Amino acid sequence: MASAESARTILSGQAAIADWQESLYKDFHLNPELSHQEVRTSGIVAEQLGDSGYEVHQGIGGTGLAGVLSNGEGPTVLLRADMDALPVAEATGLDYASQATATDETGKQTPVMHACGHDAHTACLLGAARLFAQERGAWSGTLIALFQPAEELGDGAQTMVDGGLVTTVPKPDVALAQHILVHPAGTVSTYAGAFLSMADSIRVTLYGRGSHGSMPHLSIDPAVLASMVVVRLQAVVAREVPPGEFAVLTVGRIAVGAKSNIIDDHAVLELNIRTYSQGIRDQLLAAIERIAKAESAASGSPRDPEIEIYNSYPLTDNDPGVTAKVAEAFAAYFPPEAVGDYGRQTASEDFSDIPTAFGVPYTYWGVGMVDPEAYRAAEAAGEVSSLPANHSPKFAPALEPTLSTGTAALVVAASAWLGKD
Repeated sequence: MASAESARTILSGQAAIADWQESLYKDFHLNPELSHQEVRTSGIVAEQLGDSGYEVHQGIGGTGLAGVLSNGEGPTVLLRADMDALPVAEATGLDYASQATATDETGKQTPVMHACGHDAHTACLLGAARLFAQERGAWSGTLIALFQPAEELGDGAQTMVDGGLVTTVPKPDVALAQHILVHPAGTVSTYAGAFLSMADSIRVTLYGRGSHGSMPHLSIDPAVLASMVVVRLQAVVAREVPPGEFAVLTVGRIAVGAKSNIIDDHAVLELNIRTYSQGIRDQLLAAIERIAKAESAASGSPRDPEIEIYNSYPLTDNDPGVTAKVAEAFAAYFPPEAVGDYGRQTASEDFSDIPTAFGVPYTYWGVGMVDPEAYRAAEAAGEVSSLPANHSPKFAPALEPTLSTGTAALVVAASAWLGKD
């Protein structure tokens, strides 16, 4: 197919940029930046895009930026990478491991690590952007290389939209993105339809009446109240969600009290829910509110609980036609054993806010990042779940073939639209 030949021509220069790309990746990994603080990273990205001949638009919603390369008549394709890191202390032992610290959005000093592969995403898209710039005779149209901040907070994509993205760059015909995941390096996998779940974090503040630990009869104990709420919440998915529907409700944090002999006057629960449908999401949120209010009333709380929804992620719902086109392109370029179907993932992403703002279809796929031999050994032993996953302090992608595969996947997918006959 013509797009595969175009992709092969564009990727013919991949070996020549390998050292440059690996150096960039290690630099990003060694110098991670928290969400909305990606000043250094975005500056390097802008410089590299400019050197490759892209029209660079910086400061889109803060640290977001995009490079536009026009190359004659044809479709417009948007490729997106995220740039932010996590408040995690790195424990990989790599010689380029992060020792960075930063002040987070609450004012707390925290270690910082690229524990989710956004450094690899950024390096892969910079590599793909350079390769497209070097082989303009092999394709026609417009390429948008978009670098997004704050995916880990779930608001980075919307921040770029609110910052004028849709009037800053050309409207794409299609938007494409990827993520490295715990699968063998060298593999790529697609999925049509609802791929990544919606997610919401919810903070519930429950109110009691404080007292001395020796006089519990004078209190309304928020620790007991919080415990009752947690127990009741465990039945929501098991007894209220239809068996054929997917839902997760996790209580990730309980905060109450400061000393063993003090009964506090409030408790805080932090919850996380994952769903694939708006109806089930609404059902979970209503159940959380109902239970928190009912248990508060049962305990004689002096006031209703406060419920705050934050860090919300949209559904990633891959367009079937776009996904089929990308899957076909992958099958034409990669060996058969390297191409697969991931199935639904309960992780979440805010990428879809970007194509939604433009009103264009999209797809989002996975790229393997585990050393193939290590993965096979873990699989044979039934221990794949023990491999360091995204957000782990030991998250350490195999540099190769992860970077080369991730770069090739972007080029191959975009060439399905931009490739010349």
